[in-house]
Amino acid sequence: MDYGIDIWANDNFFIDNKKVKVKYKSSPSLIKIINKIREEGTRGPILLRFPHLIEKQINLIYENFKAAKEEFNYQGKFNALFPLKVNQYPNFVKNLVKIGKKYNYGLEAGSKAELLLAMAYNNENSPITVNGFKDEEMISLGFIAREMGHDITLIIEGLNELKNIIKTDKKRFGIAPNIGLRIRLHSSGIGIWAKSGGINSKFGLTSTELIEAMQLLKNANLIDKFSMIHFHIGSQISEIGPLKKALREAGNIYAQLKKMGAPRLNAINLGGGLAIEYSQYKDEIKRNYTLREYANDVTYLLKDISVRNSVKEPDIYIESGRYIAASHAVLVAPVLELFSQEYTQAKLKLKEKNPPLVQELYELYKTIDSTYAQEYLHDSIDHMNSLLTLFDLGYIDLVDRSNTEILVNLIIKKAITLLKDKGSKELLQIQDMIQERYLINFSIFQSLPDFWGIGQTFPVMPLDRLDEKPTRSASIWDITCDSDGEISYNREQPLFLHELDVTKEDYFLGFFLVGAYQEVLGMKHNLFTHPSETTVFINENGFEIQNSVEAQSIMDIIEDLDYNVDEIKDTLNDKIKNSNFINEKAKKQMKKEVSLFLNDNGYLKTIN
Repeated sequence: MDYGIDIWANDNFFIDNKKVKVKYKSSPSLIKIINKIREEGTRGPILLRFPHLIEKQINLIYENFKAAKEEFNYQGKFNALFPLKVNQYPNFVKNLVKIGKKYNYGLEAGSKAELLLAMAYNNENSPITVNGFKDEEMISLGFIAREMGHDITLIIEGLNELKNIIKTDKKRFGIAPNIGLRIRLHSSGIGIWAKSGGINSKFGLTSTELIEAMQLLKNANLIDKFSMIHFHIGSQISEIGPLKKALREAGNIYAQLKKMGAPRLNAINLGGGLAIEYSQYKDEIKRNYTLREYANDVTYLLKDISVRNSVKEPDIYIESGRYIAASHAVLVAPVLELFSQEYTQAKLKLKEKNPPLVQELYELYKTIDSTYAQEYLHDSIDHMNSLLTLFDLGYIDLVDRSNTEILVNLIIKKAITLLKDKGSKELLQIQDMIQERYLINFSIFQSLPDFWGIGQTFPVMPLDRLDEKPTRSASIWDITCDSDGEISYNREQPLFLHELDVTKEDYFLGFFLVGAYQEVLGMKHNLFTHPSETTVFINENGFEIQNSVEAQSIMDIIEDLDYNVDEIKDTLNDKIKNSNFINEKAKKQMKKEVSLFLNDNGYLKTIN
């Protein structure tokens, strides 16, 4: 089973010799990388970063826009920026900046903290844009960035921000940042992020406000600083049609503003939204365009509008963070337990004389074969329903009920194995009934918050045993004490995993395309923290593991919540000291143990 790897992997990963491998240079398997990390003592979930996949995505964007510009003889320039809100973690950002240097790939900030990061790490000559609502302090930071020499553009979300820029300019040193105006289009995107665009969106200026902004800029002698218009119709734009509609609207606004007297207006910033494919199933593919089609449509439409309006073709900027970041990170987490593993023949406690229906179930289990597998399935389920009714009425005891549950589960497992090549809808329904619960050592709320929050799916698959057909219909449970911490079995998009004995073998699941938003949106539910992470550099001879960062300790995360950790340690030690249940030797040991727990992370530890 290939788990849809040809749909979502974008040629970044492939299956070879039973294992998932990275398709780059020496092509190491993910299981080999994980085993190497675990040999060094790391346990729990591990986030793998692959910088070559950041580089691949950046190269693809610039190469496709270069080809589109050549095809349509487009005269404007092209540049891209990474929106820091997508992933601010240092082992991602530092590699991103280093990789993007050759293109002057820039950074976009949406807060004071992000702007300070951009000012500290952005490459010289690479652009910075600032989106989001801004107070006077943030505007002053923008001026400081320009005064430091950064090519920075403050994108105005409302007229009050523009008035504050004018006010700040009078107090500073005569070196103002570039100014961009975010335009509020009637066009909107598609899907759950569509509300980012449209006339009722949170951000941007209406046509009336654009006219007023132009006048304010002229009156303040800042019209020469007005260099960019910006729009954004939503994240993960799955269809190209809405983008083309928005481009026509934005292109005509650009042309009109030029004619109204904006001599240095020379750029259109499309914002983000360039989609990636998350689906593992062909009938659920969401994105209906390629990157080349995207680049062609943008350049062609903006050239056509510019020619028809006799204005200069604008420089094109995009801020597609998901497209750059998502594929670079893979979360790997071990299976801790299978919840129906107790349903084994060894657990049967058959009596010398069993209730007739229990005895019949036992006979069904012993004699089932491929010829009668489906019929026996129906009989076993019917018997189980009757026996559960008898239990409720008091006619059979708990041992009989236990034997019923075990036998029906064993019959269904056997039948599914015998019928696995038939793939009927009824079989999927039955597998829904006896789905296996795989307990995974991670937190959905911390590592896949978009799954919990908005139902965003992520590709998931085992890292090895891919020569064996998986037969267990799987739901995935995380280790939080929250019933929402589950990826349920979906009959329409079923996940099948392998039978295993976790006491004898390791079994790892990989969660792919998690590099965009999931880390920075992760919640500290149950005080589980960002997992341990490492950066993997692949070469012709193998791979190197660098920049490993252990998950935060319990003490660190408690301190993040503004607890006084010294107070907690002193209180615990005092309670140990004053305990009347143990001697002094035991108290010393307990103090050491508590100190170790406080300085370790909260994920579960297993011997295997």
